[in-house]
Amino acid sequence: MDVLADLEARGLVQDSTDRDALRDRISAGPVGVYYGCDPSADSLHVGNLIGLLVLRRFADAGHHAIALAGGATGMIGDPGGKSKERNLLDAETLAHNTARIARQLETISRVPLVNNLGWTGSLTLLDFLRDVGKHASVNQMIARESVKARLESDNGISFTEFSYQLLQANDYRHLFTHHGVEIQIGGSDQWGNLLAGVDLIRKADGAHVHAFTWPLLLRSDGKKFGKSEDGAVWLAADRTSPYQFFQYWMNVTDADVERFLLQLTLLPAEECQAVAAAHAQAPNKREGQRRLARETTTIVHGARATAAAEEASAILFGESPAGASAQALSFLAAEVPTSAFVSGGTVAAMLAATPLASSLSDARRTIAQGAAYVNGAQVPEDRPLSDGDLLHNRWVLLRRGKRTYHLLDAASRLFSPERSRPTVHGPSPRQSPPQRSG
Repeated sequence: MDVLADLEARGLVQDSTDRDALRDRISAGPVGVYYGCDPSADSLHVGNLIGLLVLRRFADAGHHAIALAGGATGMIGDPGGKSKERNLLDAETLAHNTARIARQLETISRVPLVNNLGWTGSLTLLDFLRDVGKHASVNQMIARESVKARLESDNGISFTEFSYQLLQANDYRHLFTHHGVEIQIGGSDQWGNLLAGVDLIRKADGAHVHAFTWPLLLRSDGKKFGKSEDGAVWLAADRTSPYQFFQYWMNVTDADVERFLLQLTLLPAEECQAVAAAHAQAPNKREGQRRLARETTTIVHGARATAAAEEASAILFGESPAGASAQALSFLAAEVPTSAFVSGGTVAAMLAATPLASSLSDARRTIAQGAAYVNGAQVPEDRPLSDGDLLHNRWVLLRRGKRTYHLLDAASRLFSPERSRPTVHGPSPRQSPPQRSG
């Protein structure tokens, strides 16, 4: 497989060292390649997904791909893209974050993992200055875009962050020496740091190694997918649920479908283009977004979670929950208002005990108007709710009209059929699902 040609076809090669030499080295046989992430948060985000998938593409083509968790560089923080100094994290937080992102790196990229704290933690200042600092040109360091931007800002840059590029360069040299790595990859904002490593290996070891970057993944508003951005899309399920992750891709603009299919899935480039072309013929069907959502969610969360997320999405857009999986209903519990199931309470009483109705009389009018639903079925008249209504022995989904939902949970059931309003659990009530996506 011509990995570089495939990456170029996907728009995933922006800056590179000598392109012909890079192509020749990849074509010559298996080569070591690495991509690293720092634990500045306890989860990677979707902007990191490109790097993890590029590693998988190299590994699938028979190359030696390595993922790096920055347990050491995370103590410093990359100044790139930041207008002011990062807050330094304490050792406990760093250890927690590193463990979390290490699992994500290994699970999604499916390649061996290393942690730069292993070789940097015991490095003394004198050894660092002698073995790394002596080969570094301050003129070149200042000329890096990430440093230049900070020097020209009101906040300036500390020596701590100024030294970051040398720590990353030392990582590359260590992996070159001990793991045979000859290619470092990263987003375009990492280009200066990648070049620092290439320069260090050339000066210290007399060897020629390579690096390339891809364009930063940008959202429709032009902002990058980053940890500090509002509405960040996280890879951890407890940060961005599989349902929310799936729904995010269902709602991308038509113009972004082909690019995201090419860059954020493992589908062959020709198939991505075919899906995008078919989508362009009938964009209202959102089949391009649906394929994108399925592929990306499966990569990050697995096939079962993807199926459950798609089920939950379908339910919120009117399909019956009667045959839904338990996981799909658990996803719903995080997306719609939820309260306790009252054994023996009537439909009207339960509607009145939730935000679906303002009073018992309002609830009865709703039922009489044919606008009340239990588990997707219209309720023709008031009746008791029993254990027989429970889906998977736990949930009852109430609906008013077309799009207003409330979930009853028997795990916190109340045994008195009192008509008092039960406590609402979970997130703040949302009376309707997000923008329709399927």
